[in-house]
Amino acid sequence: MDEEVFDVVIVGGGLAGCAAAYALAKAGVEVVVVERGAFSGSKNMTGGRLYGHSLEKLMPGFAASAPVERLITRERLSFLTNDSATTMDFASTSLGAPACASYAVLRAPFDQWLAEQAENEGAMFVNEIRVDDLIVRDGRVCGVRAGEDDMEAKVVLLADGAVSLLGQKLGMVSPLDPHAMAVSAKEVIQLDEKTVSDRFGCAPGEGCAWLFDGSCTDGHIGGGFLYTNRDSISLGVVTTIGDIDHSDTSVPEMLKRLERHPVVAPLIEGGTLREYTGRMILEGGIAAVPELVRDGVLIAGDAAGFGLNTGYCVRGMDFAIESGRLAAEAILKAREADDYRAASLGVYRTLLDESFVMRDLKFYRGFPSFMEQTRRMFAEYPVMLEDLMLGMFRVDGAPPKKLTKKALAAAKGVGLMTLAKDARKGLKAL
Repeated sequence: MDEEVFDVVIVGGGLAGCAAAYALAKAGVEVVVVERGAFSGSKNMTGGRLYGHSLEKLMPGFAASAPVERLITRERLSFLTNDSATTMDFASTSLGAPACASYAVLRAPFDQWLAEQAENEGAMFVNEIRVDDLIVRDGRVCGVRAGEDDMEAKVVLLADGAVSLLGQKLGMVSPLDPHAMAVSAKEVIQLDEKTVSDRFGCAPGEGCAWLFDGSCTDGHIGGGFLYTNRDSISLGVVTTIGDIDHSDTSVPEMLKRLERHPVVAPLIEGGTLREYTGRMILEGGIAAVPELVRDGVLIAGDAAGFGLNTGYCVRGMDFAIESGRLAAEAILKAREADDYRAASLGVYRTLLDESFVMRDLKFYRGFPSFMEQTRRMFAEYPVMLEDLMLGMFRVDGAPPKKLTKKALAAAKGVGLMTLAKDARKGLKAL
């Protein structure tokens, strides 16, 4: 690489990096994205859920041309025992309203599409290059180093994923906290479009997001997830790294447990395995957000700890896109003053504080610790709900009992006082 000094170098071609590249290139900034994979999204197997509001701000009407799989119009949340599922099922066309529309996506094609939009605006992507280090002079980041090649830049944006080794080298990102990170195993199961729609009761083009709690993780902190793609299903489990030592069940076996569950097995019957992977996931909430700005450098996306799991809603993609867009806005403001010191780039923190990113992370700041402290959510409570449902719906000729007595009997294993305390703590955390 030559001695040219670029306006901006972005490390990582994921959602945050591509969103920033798009916004910067559209504003006429010379920006280069350095991506370790063969193309943006090449390392992002399987899929997930994209809440579209943040990308809609950056690219109005994006869903008309983006490779989204299905519009989510059905939400399900299940508490699993080995034999049962107590499920909340909510379906509404209002979930697909433009202001709150969300989509099932497969990250490989979606990320590649987003990178192409940035390229169309003039961003340059350098693929299959691993950034080994950062160029630092007098305390200021001045570029990146890949092998024996240096790439100089006025400012560097780190969007290098949940385990930001470059951020750790700078001392901005702390070493991994096992209680703030989770590990997942997930897969894509190929079916056909009509089968997916029929099995989940969805209209063509519409889909379901389904979260699971309980026996799939053998009663340990974590859960399962399922998203309906156009002609496939994304299925997976996640558990905190800090909890793995307490489990005799491996993460791949947890996924097998979910596959075999009597509620899930018929939904994937006859499907063929298309993809299988594991990855690290952010679970720490606002406590995991690191130092975001120093002289010549900013951090965005998963590298910045922007992830949220409230048990019924898992988010990260909308945070990544918004933080990339706001990082671009901060860089543009610094460019006007030709000042890339931390004091100038610090407007990034202000923009984040004024956005839904920090607002939502702060609002749910107590939930990660609530989940850590309330392991009953993953073991005793699914059993309690099973007992309650059996008491309501099982008819075996025995003398009838009042519903209040059935509920009290079901709650006996947990204890009414414990139930009340957990409910109070949970509502406070939410």
